[in-house]
Amino acid sequence: MGRKLIILFLIVFLSSLAFAISIDFDKMKKFIRVSNEPILMPEGIGFECKAVFNPTIIEENGKFYLFYRAENWEGENKWNGTSSIGLAVSSDGINFEKRPNPVIFPTEDYEIPGGCEDPRIVKIEDKFVLTYTGYDGKVARLCLAISDDLINWEKLGPVFKGESWTKSGAVVPEKINGKYYMYYGDTNIYLATSENLTDWKISLTPVLEKRIINFDSALVEPGPTPLITDEGILLIYNSADYSKIYRAGAALFDIRNPGKLVKRTEDFLIEPEFSWEKYGQVPNVVFIEGAAIINNRLYVYYGAADTYIGAAYIELN
Repeated sequence: MGRKLIILFLIVFLSSLAFAISIDFDKMKKFIRVSNEPILMPEGIGFECKAVFNPTIIEENGKFYLFYRAENWEGENKWNGTSSIGLAVSSDGINFEKRPNPVIFPTEDYEIPGGCEDPRIVKIEDKFVLTYTGYDGKVARLCLAISDDLINWEKLGPVFKGESWTKSGAVVPEKINGKYYMYYGDTNIYLATSENLTDWKISLTPVLEKRIINFDSALVEPGPTPLITDEGILLIYNSADYSKIYRAGAALFDIRNPGKLVKRTEDFLIEPEFSWEKYGQVPNVVFIEGAAIINNRLYVYYGAADTYIGAAYIELN
């Protein structure tokens, strides 16, 4: 009887999560590129003339909104390249049209001269919530912005108070146990909780650590917004080894306890292969920050060599 009650609870609980999808974690395979070429490239003489990379994506009303880090050639010395966040829109998730101006750009002291970097987006109820990194040239700070329409954004400032280095925040798209959860970190991955999306409490114990002898031996950090599946919380994560080759893996966390790691991939899901993934501002980088379900495929969107944007997918059958 106890076992039946647990199964019934899980069925009811998972069915209440609007974003639950069916993915067999153990059958996740290597991602297939949608093209041998980038889907977006730097262009012009403005805010994205140097590089476009590290995109996040969300679907709304039948359109796909791709937010990406863009760099120009402004700044001095090593800050020759200030970051802002651009936006491109698509009806199919593959062919995008860029907006002419960034939707988020550096205005605060904690964002200058480095800029606004590495967005990740999620919809919470009727609000769009975007995490990004504000970089003043000394300290990287994980920041929040909110929007009603995906175009106009209100900055809420750094997520964590103080001068500590924090990056890469991926918010779980549903409340669990009355709380919001966010995976973050850029060496090991940690977990933060909040009741209101503005005040966050952190755990000092990593929930996902780098592995000494593997593709993720040097660092791990969150990828796109986590996906709630019928098996738990799927977190695609980025990693690097000591050869400084960036690849992506995946981890599954307990839906009832988001800090409990259930399993992780033993092998990587994607690695640099094409020349535009191997050569650029930072060589040998595939860095995923966006994911979307399109026509029974899981698409991921990634920065390549910190210069271009690519896309890949796996079938969900």
